[in-house]
Amino acid sequence: MIEIRGLNKRFGRTHAVRDLDLSVPRGELFCLLGPNGAGKTTTMKILVGLLRPTSGCALIGGHDIQREPEAVKRLIGYIPDMPYLYDRLTPGEFFEFIGDLYDLPRDEVRRAMRETFALFGLLDYRSALIKELSHGMKQRLIYACTFLHDPRVLFIDEPLVGLDPHTIRLIKDMLLRKARDGVTIMLTTHILSLAEDVADRIGIVSRGRLIALGTLSELSVRAGGKRNLEESFLHLTAEDEKSAAGGEPRA
Repeated sequence: MIEIRGLNKRFGRTHAVRDLDLSVPRGELFCLLGPNGAGKTTTMKILVGLLRPTSGCALIGGHDIQREPEAVKRLIGYIPDMPYLYDRLTPGEFFEFIGDLYDLPRDEVRRAMRETFALFGLLDYRSALIKELSHGMKQRLIYACTFLHDPRVLFIDEPLVGLDPHTIRLIKDMLLRKARDGVTIMLTTHILSLAEDVADRIGIVSRGRLIALGTLSELSVRAGGKRNLEESFLHLTAEDEKSAAGGEPRA
């Protein structure tokens, strides 16, 4: 469902994404990890069509993101790390607005609103102004709206920022259920315990390059038998930095 071939992105002299090749099959929950500035968010913005790559290409569900942007956008859902909401709309109005963007019948949208708002605990807030909602409630609204058009591929940048434990459990269970139903999910996170809990495979990027790829056990072996993802991550990224400092070829 996600096919990335020789992807590069430069911002002036900064090479944010370097020669990225990656395939993510249908129904896989894939976590992209890396230090700050490693290129995770840049990669995700390219995949959802917010940035143009300097070179290379990416396909979502067989559609080229540059040549068929509308076909791609109908397939995907995207939750950035800092979502934008219209503060003077109510959650109900915003939900209907998203439905209109995808040309969904209004009665279908209202039925989905009742079901989804009940699931996310938003029913009592559907007529309040969005600006009056807490951060956690705004995040719940973003998830509710993202699932409205039944996307087949989800891109989520830092999915648990500012959420309470109840909502974290709700989101984790929902993502696992979506993956079991065949939805392909790519998420970035600095919460390594989340990746340990939900990821089918993990990719680690450093300085724009994919330096490691595999399951938890495969990454542990790659890192010399480390006990958990945190130790594997720290070992592999430290080795990459050491390689760069010494001018040696990168992994």
